[in-house]
Amino acid sequence: MKSINKLSVTYHNRPVGSLSMTPDNRLCVFQYDKEWLSDGFSISPLELPLKSDLFIAKPEPFEGNFGIFEDSLPDGYGRYLLNRMLRKQGIGEIELTPLQRLSIVGTSGMGALCYLPEVHFDEETAPLELDTLQQMALDVLSEKVDNGEDILYYNSGNSGGCCPKCLFQDADGDWIVKFRHTYDPLNMGTMEYKYNELARQCGITVPDFKLMDRKYFASKRFDIENGERLHVATAAAILNESISYPAMDYRTLLHITGYLTQDPKQVDEVFSRMVFNVLSDNKDDHAKNFSFVCRDGVWGLAPAYDLTLCSKGYNGEHATTVNNHGNPSVEDMLIVGESIRIPREKGFAAIKNIAQKCAEILSKDYLYCMNL
Repeated sequence: MKSINKLSVTYHNRPVGSLSMTPDNRLCVFQYDKEWLSDGFSISPLELPLKSDLFIAKPEPFEGNFGIFEDSLPDGYGRYLLNRMLRKQGIGEIELTPLQRLSIVGTSGMGALCYLPEVHFDEETAPLELDTLQQMALDVLSEKVDNGEDILYYNSGNSGGCCPKCLFQDADGDWIVKFRHTYDPLNMGTMEYKYNELARQCGITVPDFKLMDRKYFASKRFDIENGERLHVATAAAILNESISYPAMDYRTLLHITGYLTQDPKQVDEVFSRMVFNVLSDNKDDHAKNFSFVCRDGVWGLAPAYDLTLCSKGYNGEHATTVNNHGNPSVEDMLIVGESIRIPREKGFAAIKNIAQKCAEILSKDYLYCMNL
């Protein structure tokens, strides 16, 4: 793959800044465009404040990349597919710089940021049936076949996560459709549908969702609104934290939500999401499963996503701890709430309400919460 010394980062066809590498080719360097500085917004308030400075990324945790640009790269499933494609061209994963990876994403990533010049590795294909894509994903992931990764990669749209997925568009809008991995249960789609139904009943904001072909869970894309792509940043990007070594606590998530949104109601919602994840045994609550959306420079909490049963988690514990505990108690949740001025009585009421409304998926370890 050809060497790339500089990328232009754009937002709605407007230059945001330039991205390059240090002379030793190890660290990314970013600088905002002068015009963007005059009336744009910070794309990552903690790591890249809206200043004319030359920003140099840290070596870790993203191998010299900035968290906000790491968000644009496929991980898990998408990265596996891309690496298979690269190997066929004699390119090893470790040979690529972050700029080269971002150039492959180009204009096709999630959110509103784009990277130019763009390098094409996949080719547009005719839409395939969901069942066909599901079987193709299972065959490729189990390495039963030596082809098909290009078709799957094109259909995935560089979306993140370990679960196979594809982008889908119909009269109702733009959707992400999830498929089973080789280790997932057959009822994965219906299970996630049920979790989202109950989360909505608990007052948690979730994107529109539906079950396609009675088995594939589809979630409406919240990074597209009225046909326009929105700037989205995960908590992992904002905090510059890798989910390979999860270290976030819900206390931090609550406080960063308060800092970005300046809205107590959105902080309350994060508290509810914490309670829901704990009570329903969704331990896959890592820092990439919480996002923020920026509209005209104003940050808000993105809808909740990836809500489903995940008992294994990270060594049997939640990826995001509660009061530094991976298997938290009610007291841990109350303490974390109090750290951002959610009174104990209000916290108790929220825990009891959510326990009662999601009783059918309540973890046996928290059945007592219905009677608090």
